[in-house]
Amino acid sequence: MKRTATANWKGTLQEGTGTLDVLSGAFAGLPYTFKGRFVDESGQSGTNPEELIAAAHSGCFAMQFSAFLAANGTTAEHLKVTAAVELISGTGIVGSALTVEGKVPGIDAAKFQELAEKAKAECPVSRALGAIKVTLEARLV
Repeated sequence: MKRTATANWKGTLQEGTGTLDVLSGAFAGLPYTFKGRFVDESGQSGTNPEELIAAAHSGCFAMQFSAFLAANGTTAEHLKVTAAVELISGTGIVGSALTVEGKVPGIDAAKFQELAEKAKAECPVSRALGAIKVTLEARLV
């Protein structure tokens, strides 16, 4: 199975503008710029590739973790996963920090942590990000 996304860019790196489209139609014509990627820490001036990687990583991890929890007989009532992808200008993407808070009846904190670590290691996006440091903070609530 293949998934596609298309980027359209016009102009120079710093003054140019671009749009992103995805096959599913979840977004089309989503704007991105140099400012949104390298200058605006608030994230309010448009998306950027790192934000999209973070979305992919958090979504993939949540699904993988939920599969391991269910296989353990402890289905999650709720998982909240955040991925913070760090870009250092001139160096590149250096890490993705996963944070998960979960409400999972019938599991203790140690098993929750164990399965979260397993999901971090085996989630397909984590594997694809093998060139960077992926960290995990897991908390049972």
